[in-house]
Amino acid sequence: MTALKNLDDLRKLRERVKEDLNERFGGEIKIIVGMGTCGIAAGAREVMAAILNELRLRNINATVTQTGCIGMCEREPLVDIVRPGEKRITYGRVTPRDAKRLVAEHVLHGRVVEDLVVARFEE
Repeated sequence: MTALKNLDDLRKLRERVKEDLNERFGGEIKIIVGMGTCGIAAGAREVMAAILNELRLRNINATVTQTGCIGMCEREPLVDIVRPGEKRITYGRVTPRDAKRLVAEHVLHGRVVEDLVVARFEE
């Protein structure tokens, strides 16, 4: 990060941070990435980065959060997607390439990506 040299630099930084927070917490669609130690070791940071990038590229407003370990370490990285009025779906062993596919298929079009599903929940 570069040093802030004046008030204008601070204002620009503030706007960038607000945009980033809006991307992560601004929408009705919820995406939850497992970021416990096991998830991070399995690549969850890269998966989250791919999700955020894909949402930005497609101009999709969604709330992206993280959670700790839920006990399915062998299935990490885990990603949950919750669309309004639909079942919560948990995907496992998600790669950054899969993350792009999840955004394109499930988030955007509502089509569950069956080959990655590990659980379905009623909310």
